[in-house]
Amino acid sequence: MAFDIDLRLTRGTRTIGCTVRSDSGIIALFGPSGVGKTSTLHMLAGLLRPESGHIHIGGETLFDSMAGIDLPPARRRCGYVFQEPRLFPHMKVRANLRYGRSAGDREGGVHGLSQQALIDLLGIAPLLDRWPASLSGGEAQRVAIGRALLSDPRFLLLDEPVSSIDDARRQEILAMIARLHALTAIPIVYVSHDRRELDYLGGEVIALE
Repeated sequence: MAFDIDLRLTRGTRTIGCTVRSDSGIIALFGPSGVGKTSTLHMLAGLLRPESGHIHIGGETLFDSMAGIDLPPARRRCGYVFQEPRLFPHMKVRANLRYGRSAGDREGGVHGLSQQALIDLLGIAPLLDRWPASLSGGEAQRVAIGRALLSDPRFLLLDEPVSSIDDARRQEILAMIARLHALTAIPIVYVSHDRRELDYLGGEVIALE
């Protein structure tokens, strides 16, 4: 099973809860701002500890409150792409992509896709020698996705990655994410408040209220 997740966390006067059991390779968390979508991603990544529940992704146990398992973020092998690209401004695109690769891994790659094939898929080959400040929003977000993937993640978390991008570039990135998943079969958790994005990607939609 790709996803077996059951999480609970109290924040102030409200409880954030998410239960997913699915073989779908893409899970989409849908709902308005403030319902806990990003907090759920933080729990999956190990940045926020649930009060109870479990996280099994791709057959691996990342968290289980009953068994006392709570893998630190570095051991969860999670590729996390935020709403903002968060590229290192003092590094050119090529160096940003290299960041996070395992020591001695000269080629990189993800789930059977070589580094060069990934660069070609993302359409960022012409950007390799540019500084982040010179990139458009869509270009920077494609580089951020590439950097997350080249860390050889077990799964990918995408937190509204196209929310601040114009419609034309948005469709390009959504198409690229769909093709990426088709080629690599990497499990993806995608967060959005725009149902049209989720319908385009397919997968299973989990509505948080």
